[in-house]
Amino acid sequence: MWAWLAGRVLRNRVGILTVVGLLTAFMAYEVTKVQMNYKHGGLLPKSDPAYAEYEHFLKTFSADGNVIVVATQGSELYTPANFKQWYELGNDLKGIPGIDSVFSEANLFTLVRNDSLQKFDVRKLMTNLPATQAEMDSLKWRIDNLPFYKGLLYNDSTKASLMMLFVNAKLFDTDDRVKVIDALEKRVNEFSSTTGMPVHESGLPWVRVKNTQLIKGDMPRFMFMSLAICALLLLLFFKSFRVMIICLVVVLMSVVWAFGFMGLFGFGITVLMSVIAPLLIVVGVPNCVFLVNAYHHEYAHHGNKAKALQRMISRVGAASFMTNATTAAGFATFCVTYSDVLKQFGLIATIGIMVLWVFGLLLVPIIFSYMPAPRTRHLSHLERRWLDRAVEAIVMLSKQHRTAIYVTTFCISVIAAFGMTKLKDESRIVDDLPADNPVLTDLHFFEKNFNGVMPLEIVIDTEKKGGVLKDATLKRIDMLTDTLATYPEFSRPVSVVDAVKFTRQAFYGGDPERYGLLTGTDKRFMLPYLEHIGAGNGKGGATMGRAFIDSTRSTTRLTVQMADVGTSRMDNIMTKLRAQADSIFPVDKYKVVFTGTSVVFLKGSSYLISNLITSLFWAIVIIVVLMALLFNSLRILIVALIPNMIPLIVTAGLMGFLHIPIKPSTMLVFGIALGIAVDNAIHFLARYRLEVKLTGGDLAKAVDNAVREVSVGIIYTGIILFAGFSMFAFSRFGGIKALGLLTTMTLLTAMLTNLLVLPSLVLSLNKRIMSKAFSEPLLEILDEEEDIELGALTVERAKDGKNE
Repeated sequence: MWAWLAGRVLRNRVGILTVVGLLTAFMAYEVTKVQMNYKHGGLLPKSDPAYAEYEHFLKTFSADGNVIVVATQGSELYTPANFKQWYELGNDLKGIPGIDSVFSEANLFTLVRNDSLQKFDVRKLMTNLPATQAEMDSLKWRIDNLPFYKGLLYNDSTKASLMMLFVNAKLFDTDDRVKVIDALEKRVNEFSSTTGMPVHESGLPWVRVKNTQLIKGDMPRFMFMSLAICALLLLLFFKSFRVMIICLVVVLMSVVWAFGFMGLFGFGITVLMSVIAPLLIVVGVPNCVFLVNAYHHEYAHHGNKAKALQRMISRVGAASFMTNATTAAGFATFCVTYSDVLKQFGLIATIGIMVLWVFGLLLVPIIFSYMPAPRTRHLSHLERRWLDRAVEAIVMLSKQHRTAIYVTTFCISVIAAFGMTKLKDESRIVDDLPADNPVLTDLHFFEKNFNGVMPLEIVIDTEKKGGVLKDATLKRIDMLTDTLATYPEFSRPVSVVDAVKFTRQAFYGGDPERYGLLTGTDKRFMLPYLEHIGAGNGKGGATMGRAFIDSTRSTTRLTVQMADVGTSRMDNIMTKLRAQADSIFPVDKYKVVFTGTSVVFLKGSSYLISNLITSLFWAIVIIVVLMALLFNSLRILIVALIPNMIPLIVTAGLMGFLHIPIKPSTMLVFGIALGIAVDNAIHFLARYRLEVKLTGGDLAKAVDNAVREVSVGIIYTGIILFAGFSMFAFSRFGGIKALGLLTTMTLLTAMLTNLLVLPSLVLSLNKRIMSKAFSEPLLEILDEEEDIELGALTVERAKDGKNE
């Protein structure tokens, strides 16, 4: 099959290049459709009840977490000049397309009793800007006498004042949101420079946009760094700009195809998707190295370029397919997890890896067929003298120190297993940003002064029309409000109860002492005024209805902001709060649902461990099936898996000891590393089986020859993979940085176990693992009859003057 394919590829070079070129141009066009993904989460499966509850909440109340908060701190705000600047800032921000309304101490409304119409009129608290300090103090006194705003828009104890900006949800799902944020940031900075007062910005829309901008800035940087390091290594290995350029063109075309498929599928760029490009470059270059090495080996042997290119395809095609398939399997397993984010990443990465294999097998030989034959200096890497001592050391260790290898491996594995017990799946909504990033600095300011900005919604369904405004319901909501106030992680809640209390204060002429729930006497006089609450009649009523109560007045919401405390603490809080809510609201009369972005994130994060187990299980299953096709022996499969499971245990233990939690970015390590690392085992065992035939059944010599043969390739590709993945350590995202460091560590461990533990196991179990099935596999990846020993290649190349 592969010989036939090689002939077809080389005979139809122009046609293949034309088709590949046209399809790549189409994919490049699709790349222009790929946009940054603005939405958080994606971890919660749609089948989870929490997802349905959140969607129902959005359908009932329209919005969640669409508030940007701007704050300043200092008593100097309450001077006529600075307060005027604060007022003008609010007006200017409201004029930015995408910001629907502004709410601050300079833009407050109060309720005024209208006896003629028996309703409450909504009026601005400040009709004129204060011109003197006395007027400013008077205005501040009136603000302080409106308990509705206390703790919501200002913090008396810390002198912090907050401005709420309600943004257009639809616009913030488009790229125009960046213009809004830029205009907002520019105007806020002008306020700060004019007044000399510090300003802080936060809120979920703000965090999302800033996070997305950081991803967008990191992508080209990492792509360039990956290209640069791989180009340098290719140049050092092959001493040829031609080889370097060909390899980089192949991997870059694969990147274009991967992003093209993202455009076709409508996937956006997330933190995980941002590593696709450098990941394909790092994984793809060793693939090209494998092919170029095969071409050079063949050419060095007989000096026939056409024959060398044909054999590069026919003899390496199946082997490269299996190694790419196992690597792709590590990514493909994410497609069976519960998370849409992981599914999308797994699908695109799998497609990218297999496109790499196709392009490598088609384009590398075709492009080389148009190039001059390699010169002697281009083939000098075949002598690999600088690796001779390392290879001899590996052979000596596996032969003479197997006991030491086993004891060391066992001890490390036991220690790592203990470290695994410390592993946690702790995550935060704002998790991957560097500690000194202004987004985190500002978030901590709001958590200190207003207890957080992450939205939590509590939906209370009375299951009765008009049930929300019943005394019993209002009193229970008030009790829940008092309960929430006992948690330092929560800001001051806002609900229909606060609105009712506000109306009572307004009915009694604005007396702050009257801010409270209605008594029986109050209701007799106020009942006509209360008809407008939630009815949608009038300016105030319509706003109230949309904000707190559904159209039937049977369901209401209690909105609270919370600190980004992490999933472990939040899980404990929600468990305790659930019990408290059930004690306040009888479950046979009320349905209380906790939802909002914070709950969706918590529920989604709870799937991380199961996602990891699921992906690892299927990775092992797929890899075992592929290896079964190669080796057709259960015993050899077990021997091959042992040295490739140890690195995963070591990495998990290291994460436990270093307190690196499981999150979407770090859980990628296991599938990726297993898929890549097992390639080394495949190369070694395939070569070992071939050497058994070539040596006439001398098992010890077969192991010796196999180790000498594959060690160079493993070390070569290992260097590229280490260098490539270590680039991720320079990311500004904590998760991506951990991904790079952990993957590098895993691959380093896997290289050592495949070079030392695997040959040692084969030597120790030689006769037990040999079987007729192993000698006669279902699928051949090395041609036993035509294989040529590398030692012979070196001798014949030296005699061949044509190579000069």
